[in-house]
Order: sequence, then C-alpha cells, then structure tokens
Amino acid sequence: MEDEILFSMTGIEKSFGPVHVLKKAQLEVRKGEIHAFMGENGAGKSTLMNILAGLLEKDAGKIVFEGKEIEKMTPELATELGIGFVHQELNLAEDVSVAENVFIGRLPYTNKFLGIVNFKKLYEDTAYWLNMVGAKVNPTDLVGSLSTANKQLIEIAKALSLNAKVIIFDEPTTALSDKDVEVLFIIIRRLKEKGFSSIYISHRMKEIFELGERITIMRDGEYIATDYVNNLTEDQIISMLVGREIKDLYPKQPTEVGAPYLQVKNLTDSLGKVKDVSFEARRGEVLGFAGLVGSGRTETMRLIFGADRAKSGDIKIGDRDVTIKSPLDAIKNGIGLLTEDRKHQGLMAGLSIKDNITITNLNQFRLDHKQLNEIANQYVKEVNIKVSDIENPVSSLSGGNQQKVVLAKWLNTDNQIYIFDEPTKGIDVGAKSEIYAIINQLALQGKTILIVSSEIPELLGICDRIHVFHEGKIRGELAVADYRNNKDEAQELIMKYATGN
Repeated sequence: MEDEILFSMTGIEKSFGPVHVLKKAQLEVRKGEIHAFMGENGAGKSTLMNILAGLLEKDAGKIVFEGKEIEKMTPELATELGIGFVHQELNLAEDVSVAENVFIGRLPYTNKFLGIVNFKKLYEDTAYWLNMVGAKVNPTDLVGSLSTANKQLIEIAKALSLNAKVIIFDEPTTALSDKDVEVLFIIIRRLKEKGFSSIYISHRMKEIFELGERITIMRDGEYIATDYVNNLTEDQIISMLVGREIKDLYPKQPTEVGAPYLQVKNLTDSLGKVKDVSFEARRGEVLGFAGLVGSGRTETMRLIFGADRAKSGDIKIGDRDVTIKSPLDAIKNGIGLLTEDRKHQGLMAGLSIKDNITITNLNQFRLDHKQLNEIANQYVKEVNIKVSDIENPVSSLSGGNQQKVVLAKWLNTDNQIYIFDEPTKGIDVGAKSEIYAIINQLALQGKTILIVSSEIPELLGICDRIHVFHEGKIRGELAVADYRNNKDEAQELIMKYATGN
C-alpha cells in the first residue's frame, strides 16, 4: 500500500499581486506514509498546504487525489476527500467543550429545527476519537482549561472524525515538552499503522530523521527534491534548504567578557514559579538558561523585564540598583525582551512591518516618515526579512520572518541588555544561522545577552555559560568552554540538573 500514491500536486503556481510565491511547486504523498516537508521560512510550504486544503486557489497546476483530477479545491471538498489540517496556530473555540470542538458545525441533533442536540451521541462519538489518539481528557471538558499538548490531540481527533486520509501537521511540536513530543510521535506512527498518511512540516532535523520516511524540500517557492530520509545526511538537507553550505551553524567568536553588568539577587514571584533566583551576567557575555517547559525560565525573564511583578528580590545594572515595575522601566534601563510568544506579545499584527520595526524608537524620529522608511528598510536588509513592501501588514509574513521583525524591533534601540526567549522557535536553519550571527555581533559590541532555549545544542553552540532551571530555581551552572570537546557529557549534565537529579 505504501507505494500507492494518495495524491500528487504538480506544476502549482501562485502569486499574490506582484509576488510570485509558488513556481511549479510539486508534492507527492503515498498511502500510509509519513512524509516530511521542509523549506525555509517563506519557501512556500504553507501556501502549498493551504491550496491542498482548499483555503487558497491555485493559479495553475494539477492536483490529483486518489487518481481523480481536482479542478478546483475548496475547504468542503478537501474535507470530503479526507484532508485534515493541524495548524501551527491551533484553531479551537476555547470557551466550549471538547466535544463541541471536535464536531463543530456537525453536531448530532434530535431535533435540528428546535436546535436540540443529542448530547449522548455527541459525547460517545467524541470519546471514540479521543481514545483513538490517546487523549486523557473528557468530552465535556472546556478546551480553554487544557494544556497545549491536549489541545493538539483534540485537533487531531477532529481531523480523524472527518474521515481524514491524510493529516497535515504544521510545526506541531513548537509548544510541546519533550514528553509531549514523544506522545505525538507515537500517535502519528499509530495512524500510519492504521493506513493514514501524514505530512510532517518541521524545521527540527532531529524530528525529521526520527519520524520521516520520505522528504520533500522546497526553496524560494520551487520544488528542489524528494528522497528517502535515510538516503540523506543533515548537511545535505541543509544545503538543499538554503542553496548553500552552512559550514558553521554556530558562529561563536571569542569575546572580551567584562565585569558583571546585570546582577539579579533572590528574585521571587507571587505565583511560586520563580523561587529565590540569583545570577549575574557580564558585558560581552552570552548567558544561557536551560530547563524543561514550566521550569521558571520565561517567568524569570518576564520579571526582569517588568512584564510581571516580582514579589521580592533585587536587580542591579552596572553600579546602580534599579526598580523595574513595568516594561517601560526596563526599556528606560536599557533592557529589551524578544518574547517567546511573538504572535500575542511580540508583534502588533494589525500594523505594518515598518511600524513594528520602528515602534521601539519613535521618539528619535518625531514621525519623520522618510527616516522611518530608511530605518525600517535598513533593518529589513540587516536581518534579511523576506518582504516585498514594508507597508504590508506584519501578519502577511511567514512565522520566521515575523520573528525577524521582532528581532529588528529591538535592534532598533541602544539597549545594553538583550533577553532572547526561544529566539529560533519555528525558524528554518538558514534564519537560525543569521540570528546566531547577530547575537554574536551584539556580544562583540559588549552587550549583555540572556538566552532561554529548549534546544540544548543551541545553548552549547552560542553561549559562554549556562544556568539550568528546575521547578523555579537555578539548580546548576556550567561553563561551555569546559565541554567544547565533550558536548554529549554537557547535554547529559544539563538534563540531570533540569530533571532535579
């Protein structure tokens, strides 16, 4: 069955105005296979998947599903054919039950005219699909009360309840813990055993090699290659993704680490998530923070930035004791925070790319539009944001390019302390390399850099020291230079600290 083609897309073209997004793109998925799909941010992956799901109309090309050519794909037809989509930004109604989300728009009625729902059947059918994906939730639970991992399982259950034959997983692990990722992989493999196909979109090489069978790679809207994953090396995939060889993903250069510049002492919040945290960071130093999801890393950074109020503790910058009660206080003291959640906390989705980049430094320009344009274009070029017009809404960009806009926003300040919370989350390998180079340049300029990351190789590649959080406290510290030739030992030590061993 695995050699039998489920669907193919060939010669797909799509333009948005003058921007040619897809240029003879193609994809072929077999029945019962886990097909990895990779490309840099802006490569056209999401556009191609939205065409497959009927959310966008192709300009040209051919879609053949189970041997039948589809002239015009619509969302209704895609559902009828069995195409499910688990989006990176989960599309669930938070204020209603799990069951109502799974069968949204398809509720079973005892009397549809009077709007009387057959809740017994609704809950029984929902329980069946929840059991299929191993979700430990009740049909009656409110979706808003559930973890991200469980919400994702509900999305999968919803897709399966539509009799899906293929499910598109778009960056499904960006908000999941390692344990939740393992559960998701078990479910995807279980779906394969039952004959379902999966399209797995991710920037994480480890996941591609662990889960994928075949892989299709796109670059700049064009099809590059399809091959079996086990035929390729990581370097070969990277070369196809970016069109060049990245010799050093982590361009760490020796910096002159100066005196302590940021000193945090006994920092504690009122929710019990940050407990008596103390550390110091030096000028020219990149200080990393490792730990499991919910260990207190992000919460600590938010206290330093004034996004949340500290219950107790002291912060010293240079030789000054400072009081930070709001982000405005932090900015006045030369602190910038690139947040983990770019969509809700890092960007103003309704404003343009230019407005988002320049918002942190408007006083400098006094609304001089010519200068605003010059600065925005300068940072678009410096950070390599793929954009046709800086007046376009920032929401029109791919996730990776949105992240670059957040980075450009903070580079457009004269901060001395930069906090990066998951700076490469959901970003392709080429963009990662560019962001690492920017971080390195900031350190060379004598800035103080704090980095929170769930990717231990990333921390070992770009940091000077790493603090490890566990249950709201710093449990361990290591100097990266001591492990340059033994990174496996460093990773093992970090995990021991992170798990409280």
